[in-house]
Amino acid sequence: MKLTWLGHSAFHLEIKGAVILIDPFFTGNPSFPGNEEAWKRGVTHILLTHGHGDHLGDTVAIARATGAKVVADADLAGYLAHKGVAHVDPMNSGGTTDQGAFRVSMTVAHHSSATLDENGVSHSLGHPHGLVIAAPGEKTLYHAGDTDIFSDMALIDEIYQPKIGILPIGDRFTMGGKVAALAARRFFHFDTVIPCHYATFGLLDATADTFVEAMQGADAKVAVPAVGETLTL
Repeated sequence: MKLTWLGHSAFHLEIKGAVILIDPFFTGNPSFPGNEEAWKRGVTHILLTHGHGDHLGDTVAIARATGAKVVADADLAGYLAHKGVAHVDPMNSGGTTDQGAFRVSMTVAHHSSATLDENGVSHSLGHPHGLVIAAPGEKTLYHAGDTDIFSDMALIDEIYQPKIGILPIGDRFTMGGKVAALAARRFFHFDTVIPCHYATFGLLDATADTFVEAMQGADAKVAVPAVGETLTL
């Protein structure tokens, strides 16, 4: 697989038979590497961890332009259908769906998921999730979404056996680097772990240094791609 970090928690994933965007936050993302047309070209699926604007991002516009199927929490999928997204595939915690070239499972995450209307009133968009992507011939990937550490991560490892992990490390709104490293080391058996959700805004940690330092001596390889860099995994 080819995995490209597009800043914040957004990733572009290429596998045989599918081109996937995860949490495509482009507009308003100061770390997005630009050239949105290039990154949405050929996209077949958009996978969403939750409904906050820095994760929902440009989903509606990209889905309308490409016809990509959007896989999301059931409540969030209903919201997107109301917004004119033609192809939505609703899921929820513990479920798995067959997307043809891959299967995706939703796991629990400890966070929130809501949006504000034009009057500043908050509306729930379902629950936050992690995503597990399994494709034939590829290592299974776990994108934790926005979350704190939780002991049932051990069950995610036992059930799905992900070998590639994407963990938020920015602190304040998610776990920070030291706690994310604890999660990676205690609960998972990753071959490769990739940090995200940092260096986007001033409220978040500016570097992955704390995470990298806390991962020293771990079995998992830590990959810290530059924004726009593609990893072959």
